Amino acid sequence: MRYMTAGESHGPQLTAIVDGVPAGLCISEESINTDLARRQSGYGRGARQQIEHDVVRIMSGVRFGRTLGSPIALAVDNQDWQNWEERMAPFGEAPQDLQRETTPRPGHADLVGVLKTGSDDCRDVLERASARETAARVAAAGIARELLADLGVEVFSYVTSIGQAKLVEKDPMLDAPDYKPLDIEISDVRCPNEATADAMRLEIDKARNLGESLGGTFRVVVRGLVPGLGGYASADERMTGRIAAALFSIPAIKGVEFGLGFQAASLPGSRVHDEIRLDSTFGFLRTSNNAGGLEGGMTTGMPLIVTCAMKPIPTLMTPLQTVDLDTLEPASASKERSDVCAVPACAVVAEGEVAFVLANAYLEKFGHDNMADIRTNLASYKQRLKMAAR
Repeated sequence: MRYMTAGESHGPQLTAIVDGVPAGLCISEESINTDLARRQSGYGRGARQQIEHDVVRIMSGVRFGRTLGSPIALAVDNQDWQNWEERMAPFGEAPQDLQRETTPRPGHADLVGVLKTGSDDCRDVLERASARETAARVAAAGIARELLADLGVEVFSYVTSIGQAKLVEKDPMLDAPDYKPLDIEISDVRCPNEATADAMRLEIDKARNLGESLGGTFRVVVRGLVPGLGGYASADERMTGRIAAALFSIPAIKGVEFGLGFQAASLPGSRVHDEIRLDSTFGFLRTSNNAGGLEGGMTTGMPLIVTCAMKPIPTLMTPLQTVDLDTLEPASASKERSDVCAVPACAVVAEGEVAFVLANAYLEKFGHDNMADIRTNLASYKQRLKMAAR
């Protein structure tokens, strides 16, 4: 299963095509729209979110609420297109009063993009490099989330820090799976602790007043996985590599940790590796989850826990210095309408990327033609695991 997106930030629409989806999977537009709304929400978002009210349109591959096994095309309209139609027209002559973007923003794709393509206008690059593209990803990932939910797998996320405000957890690897998604979603910073959420909002307010932007960290948690997804024999089979690559494909992600992550490098092995025991009811279990649900490139059956670090958004209301591409003189970087902080939204995008990788792992192991066969094969696998532990 794979997806491809198309569309510019201020173009008519964002489009996603999802291929390799098994037949017979129930799809809910309402569920996808809920995730699109979650991606748009959060304390610290900018004015663009007041314009866009993302709603998915499923154009193909689904009949009467079930997948056909053919490619699924999804579209999300850009409401702001009406204000940009002349400046972003696919054909015709550019308006005489068109203002090119010639002051690339530090931290964005602007400069490197125009150097790569030979363009003299950063807008040719920034329109596609914009995080607006992730709306199409979230729509596409809705298909993967439906597949995982059908197989008993739940994916959620929560924010652990924004700026200097950090969530204190006694044991994150044990605490994370026990959080209730509803408690997270009622928070506008998607943090399960209200005191920490207040501190996060304060950080965002300070940054807004200074014309600054803020990054932070969040965790993606997956419950209900079976052991043995992924592989150990080849590099491209390993779930660590697949998930990390998917997460690093999100704009602004600068770090990914599985389980204890970098902390494991400073501890002795006896405090890092998860001991194994046998339970008469549940089979092979781990007494801890420091590995974050992955071992040897495969899922262990414990909750998958991935922590991501997001850098501050490059667009600053108090711009950094740059060089004007026309005059080659020092200048202030351009200002696009932007957010102060988008960490809560980025966590939703990350959920989708992780879901897509895991959905593919299930299809690889249990079949990919139709959901009935997949469910049967999964049930057989679970039964074999039970028998192996007796």
